[in-house]
Amino acid sequence: MAQRKGIKVVNAHKFFGKTQVLWGVSMECGQGEITGIVGRNGAGKTVLFKAICGLLSLDSGEILIDGEKRKRDVLPSAGIIIEEPAFLKNYTGMQNLEYLYMINHKRDRSYLEGIMERVGLDPRSKKHVGNYSMGMRQRLAIAQAIMEDPAYLILDDPFNGLDQQGVEEMRGLFLELKRDGKVILLASHNAEDIKILCDRVYGMEAGKLTVKR
Repeated sequence: MAQRKGIKVVNAHKFFGKTQVLWGVSMECGQGEITGIVGRNGAGKTVLFKAICGLLSLDSGEILIDGEKRKRDVLPSAGIIIEEPAFLKNYTGMQNLEYLYMINHKRDRSYLEGIMERVGLDPRSKKHVGNYSMGMRQRLAIAQAIMEDPAYLILDDPFNGLDQQGVEEMRGLFLELKRDGKVILLASHNAEDIKILCDRVYGMEAGKLTVKR
C-alpha cells in the first residue's frame, strides 16, 4: 500500500458573493485515520468538503493532498458522499452500480455483488431504487463510494436515514476501511458516531473550525 500524507487544509477562506462561509479553516486528516467534523446544518461543513474534493475553489488558503497543493481537478481516488446521490430511480441498485463501474472498468458483476453485500444490500433484488427506503439509498451511496477501492473517503453525514442496525453495520465497515489504510473524513450530527469512530475531531460553527480532540 502506498504511504500517503493525507489531507491538509491551511487557512481556507471562501465567499459566496459578500457572504463569507469559511473563515481561516485549517485541519488535517491522515492515512489510517478517521477525522470527524461536527456542526449544525449551515455551519460550512459541506462547503469545506466540496473544496477538498475539488468541486469548488477557495478564495484564499491551500488544500494539500499527500503534501502537494491540490489542483483544480476533482480529488483522484476518492469515494464521495456529499448531499443526496443521484441514482437512476427506474433501475435496481445493482444496475446503478454496474453503469457507474463500467465508466472506468469492464463489467464485473461478482465484484459488485460483494460490494452490495458488504453494505447490507441484496444484489439479486429486483426492487428499483425509486422504491428504496432512505436507509437503503444511503447504503447504496456508501457502496458507490467504496466500489472503486479509493484511497480517500469524503463522507458528509453517511449515516443519514439509517436505522440503529444500519448505523452499527456502517460503523463497522468504516473501521475496517480505516484498518485498510484509507484516509477518511466524515461529518455526523451524532456525537456517538464521532466518539466511536474518530481519531481526530473538529467542531465547526459559522464557517470556523476548532479542534475538539
